[in-house]
Amino acid sequence: MNDKEKVLFEIREENLETGLRGFPVGYCTTSSVDPIKGLIYAGYPIDQVAFWPPEEVIFLLMHGKKGEESQVKEFSEELKAQATLSNEVIEHIKALPKKGHPMKSFPIAILLLGMLEGKEDYRKDCMSLIAKMPHLTAVLINSHAGWGETPPPDPELGYMQNFVNMLQLPGGKSEMLERVLTLFNILHYDHGGGNLSTFVGKAVASGLEDLYGSITSAMSALAGPRHGKANQESLEFTKEALKKSGAKASPDAIEGFLRQKLANKELIYGFGHAVLRVEDPRATVQYKMAEEFYSDNPLVKAALNLRKAGTKVLKENPKITNPYPNVDAISGTLLTAAGFGYPEYYTVLFGLSRVVGISIQIVYERCEARGGKGTPIVRPKYLYKPKTAST
Repeated sequence: MNDKEKVLFEIREENLETGLRGFPVGYCTTSSVDPIKGLIYAGYPIDQVAFWPPEEVIFLLMHGKKGEESQVKEFSEELKAQATLSNEVIEHIKALPKKGHPMKSFPIAILLLGMLEGKEDYRKDCMSLIAKMPHLTAVLINSHAGWGETPPPDPELGYMQNFVNMLQLPGGKSEMLERVLTLFNILHYDHGGGNLSTFVGKAVASGLEDLYGSITSAMSALAGPRHGKANQESLEFTKEALKKSGAKASPDAIEGFLRQKLANKELIYGFGHAVLRVEDPRATVQYKMAEEFYSDNPLVKAALNLRKAGTKVLKENPKITNPYPNVDAISGTLLTAAGFGYPEYYTVLFGLSRVVGISIQIVYERCEARGGKGTPIVRPKYLYKPKTAST
């Protein structure tokens, strides 16, 4: 840290109860989020790595550098060697209730895996969990949706190829669906060190909870509508825009829809970001794919017109610092257009991805930070405030 980065914070009353927003508390060795450049994985802007093989991106995040071909090949083989769940874990996941949102079951499935296969070693458990996440997620979705039995991972297939192969979608699968799911997976691996799910996972691990318990807590944090479930909410918003704007979802009709929403003091989903001050590059990559392959899809047309009209309308409010689309504005629409029209599982797909970055960050904080001592237990200070009639 240089002298310019050594900032002394004066804590004022207006800084309290703001979600610790903007307060540096540590280091992130995997990624960063720049207000203008967007998400950066270990020095590589996200649009540069978005179409790398998933194994190559995971290697980059884990080691902080781009792997040589031989290194990535060896890494991929190690992932494959640990990719299969035990039958005991599979049976317990299948026994979970089918009622309720699948994000209630997803953290439980991860906790079950830790109970039955955990090694109480952050590094080993990190690699094992990342390797097993495609199988675990496929078993959970197939079971919860009632789509049938899940085939085991195929050692001839890659990380996300295997996941798509294991999904038992009623309508079948296509090469484009595999491409879209792989892109979604890579774009959501990591997002700096301070987003809610990542921070929660690291905070729980600071008490020396094992990796699986920590990730379970992180996934519960991800489940909320202000975080991981935002992609599902944004898709519903786009569907509403299409329905109320007519089959063509013209730019004028979409703009009218948005203005009516604002007049009713209703939320506009898919826009704004705590850090970014430009369109989310993760959204830009997905918009490009949607335009290239699904430009005639009515839902995609609505999303593309929302992209333009939303920014135009929101820019009129000087209090809005980021009137641009975020990743959630288009991800659900693109998944639907590609053949995965099951929004209740979108946050599960988000979790499948984000487990990668959070697990790697936990390894750093427990095994490498402060010269190997690890970070201390998280213990922020809260000031006593007597209750009053207003509180």
